[in-house]
Amino acid sequence: MGKVIKFIVAAVWICAVTIGAVFYSFQSASAKIDAPAAPPLLGGLDYIKTEIVSVPVLKDSRVDGYFLTRLVYTVEPEKMAKLSVPAESLIVDQVYTYIFGNPQLDFANHETLDLDAFRAGIRDSINKRVGEDLIQEVLIEQVDFLSKEEIRDNTIRRKLQAGTTAREMSKGFKEH
Repeated sequence: MGKVIKFIVAAVWICAVTIGAVFYSFQSASAKIDAPAAPPLLGGLDYIKTEIVSVPVLKDSRVDGYFLTRLVYTVEPEKMAKLSVPAESLIVDQVYTYIFGNPQLDFANHETLDLDAFRAGIRDSINKRVGEDLIQEVLIEQVDFLSKEEIRDNTIRRKLQAGTTAREMSKGFKEH
């Protein structure tokens, strides 16, 4: 008879522990569902990547070189959906407008070019044109300045090498 009582007490104890474990797991699972999701980096914004934008830089009423840039913009998807103009066109237009409207930007002198001010100026000019905070952040993927001389030198070099075969180009190398 003592064995039967021990068996019943053990069965009741196992049932109580199992029910407690199931109850605890349901409570912790529902707490995780109710907890707010952690916001992703920059709050779930969309990223728009431009093609390379080439803007002629004018000095003394002549072309001094070309400013080349590839930018990435962060925008809220809801505000982006409201645009009636393609975002790429709007952004490229504002880059041109900003560069031509700020002749004090000296792209040839890398030491004096303030990239933070450039990014903020582009962002602010787009947001002002749209009438609300569409662009959250402007990221620079690439930025270059090519002077007219660099472009001319590259063009001449390409023309000189255009008719050259691989065998003719390697004549200066020592053969093994």
